[in-house]
Amino acid sequence: MQPASSPALRIDGLTKTYRLGLTGRVTRQALHPLDLEVRRGEIFGYLGPNGSGKTTTLKVLMGLVRADAGTVEVLGLPLADPAWRRRAGYLPEHPYFYDYLTPAEYLGYAGRLLGLETGLMAARSEELLRLVGLSDSRDVPMRRFSKGMVQRLGLAQALLNDPEIVFLDEPMSGLDPIGRHMVRNIILGLRERGKTVFFSTHILPDAETLCDRLALLRAGRLLKVGRLDEILAIDISHFEVLCTGGGAAAREAAAAAGAGAAREMGERWRVEIGEPALAALVSAVAAAGARVLGVQPVRESLEEYFFREMGGDTARDPWTLAD
Repeated sequence: MQPASSPALRIDGLTKTYRLGLTGRVTRQALHPLDLEVRRGEIFGYLGPNGSGKTTTLKVLMGLVRADAGTVEVLGLPLADPAWRRRAGYLPEHPYFYDYLTPAEYLGYAGRLLGLETGLMAARSEELLRLVGLSDSRDVPMRRFSKGMVQRLGLAQALLNDPEIVFLDEPMSGLDPIGRHMVRNIILGLRERGKTVFFSTHILPDAETLCDRLALLRAGRLLKVGRLDEILAIDISHFEVLCTGGGAAAREAAAAAGAGAAREMGERWRVEIGEPALAALVSAVAAAGARVLGVQPVRESLEEYFFREMGGDTARDPWTLAD
């Protein structure tokens, strides 16, 4: 076993080109030389629009697609070494199972493929079905399942062997709000237990909520890697000021101080102001009889950054912009 100090995942110079059409003369480079390192025990988000190369990367890691060049190590072992695979879990973007099987039967089948002892496999299956909310459907043929239920079962299968590293390709796909909340809690629970989670997504709030670090991918090229606060603008763009009372006079005073239009919220109202005019605004609305309830600094969101980096011109398609 490799030392725990080694990265959970190391990718060096990974490239992949697809040949298109009947003749194969047309090519599309899905991955340009990709260098990436994922630390043990972190939740790592792999972000990019549709077609950016996220699923290709995961398929290469899982051995489903052969890369043109580059090297990969998982848990300190070469990609070609089968030993790490028993210590890893994988949820594909579109999981498909034998629809005549029940969840209990399928997890038993998967457990035997993993070489799990029968008693451990049965206990682990029941635990995971409870975790993903499928206990009541354990004996229902999967042909009756919704897409979200299939997604939940796919997550249970990915965790069956209690993996050290879990690869999740768009894990929130097809889930309702309750399912999304459940999966987020499962991912956070994995980190608490020292597991490594590598998941791809284009759902930005999930990345903001979950990730210790993330990578941004566009047209097969890696744009940035780092913590969210390292990637997003550090400077505060403006402040939101929440006030109550004061009537029209207070709102006029806020506008005179340089604030934007007030947004009414019942008895409360909110304005936005730049940092240089913040102190003058607070003094002006207080003098007009209003009370300041809170001042909230506003930074650029991941969604705003993502849209800007992928191309903010709405006349063009931000998902397919090339350098």
